Amino acid sequence: MSAARVFVARLAGCPVFDPAGDKVGRVRDVLVVYRLKEPPRVIGLIVEVPGKRRVFLSIGRVTSFGSGQVITTGLINLRRFEQRGGETRVIAEMLGRDVTLVDKSGSATIEDVAIVEKGAGEWAVNELFLRRPKTSSSPFAKGQTLFSPWGGMRERSTGEAQSATQLLATYEDLLPADLANALLDLPEQRMLEVAEEMSDERLADVLEEMPESEQVDILNQLDDDRAADVLDQMQPDDAADLIAQLSDERGEVLLDLMQPEEAEDVRMLLAYAPDTAGGLMTPEPIIVSADATVAEGLALIRRHELAPALGAAVCVTLPPYEPPTGRFLGMVHFQRMLRYPPMERLGTLIDRKLEPVKANASAAEVARTLASYNLVSLPVVDENHRLVGVVTIDDILDYLLPDDWRSHDDDPAPENADTSTIPVIAPAARRSLNGSSL
Repeated sequence: MSAARVFVARLAGCPVFDPAGDKVGRVRDVLVVYRLKEPPRVIGLIVEVPGKRRVFLSIGRVTSFGSGQVITTGLINLRRFEQRGGETRVIAEMLGRDVTLVDKSGSATIEDVAIVEKGAGEWAVNELFLRRPKTSSSPFAKGQTLFSPWGGMRERSTGEAQSATQLLATYEDLLPADLANALLDLPEQRMLEVAEEMSDERLADVLEEMPESEQVDILNQLDDDRAADVLDQMQPDDAADLIAQLSDERGEVLLDLMQPEEAEDVRMLLAYAPDTAGGLMTPEPIIVSADATVAEGLALIRRHELAPALGAAVCVTLPPYEPPTGRFLGMVHFQRMLRYPPMERLGTLIDRKLEPVKANASAAEVARTLASYNLVSLPVVDENHRLVGVVTIDDILDYLLPDDWRSHDDDPAPENADTSTIPVIAPAARRSLNGSSL
């Protein structure tokens, strides 16, 4: 194994391969333990394996770092990682910490941590990449950077709030669902600190991927104005579900602070029972007139911010074209639009066989209809046959799956299951640095 130093922040997201070249996961963090008179010792990596599960990989199982990848011996314990007392995650907990330099030259912030191999299978923290506070008021100015050995600085009280900026930079490329999983793995206080540092739009995307209890915890940490801004950025159905978990008093306060148009959509959804089509629907489908052309319809579904399920079809109604619309005429699926010339009117391409569901229809009825007709979205109408929204396949899956599905472990394989195709299995019950067990 190379003795060259490895910077931890650059390991984030790196693929992990077994000796045969098969990818087994991605690095999400490096785990260290502090020592009294020596730099922290690296005990292993936190690796995300298929199924979004994070597991522990002993450093003794790593054969090489390099070229943006990690090579292992192929033995990984698939038990879900649980952090123990005395263990510290470098990316999640060390990056962004404020330190004081022992040469009395001031303070700095940890931006990266370098680890080096001290012996066979033994790694330790070697250097810190630090940034001093900026001395200019210019928004483009940055503080001076420097390297410091571990003994060249002193960490401030661990009770102080740590900056989450560097951690967020490490998570920048993660999809919202993956970022939500990463945050759920953090200690609660650290998760809240990182959430407060996010932009409104990014936090809204992440909240939509979290269990309701964590959504409420985070929103309760935000002041009313910030919470309302985040709710404005969420999909109306997700915002309605979240507000329904709050007290009536705070829910009403936040609705009053939201943008009027967004609040109106949320209030409409809150008027329906949560287990009905009206309570599950998204009130922002693509709505066009019967005279709109195929070219216009394709242009609307081409928008990058549109969810794939909403872009699978357009709804044709009489005016007005905002829910609740004029009389609902039907849906036109995007595949059918692709078969006709650009100037063909959408009113001639309506799927006459597809019947909408009433807003008070049960979730079970909606699920049966989606499954029976192989649909990804289903129009919802009121008693006057006006379009009020669409239920998409992800809406109904969120309802049907158990409440803890985002953090639910896969069931372990039966004892007699064929595991010959699984490249990474180690049944050991404890961690070890000598490579004999995990």
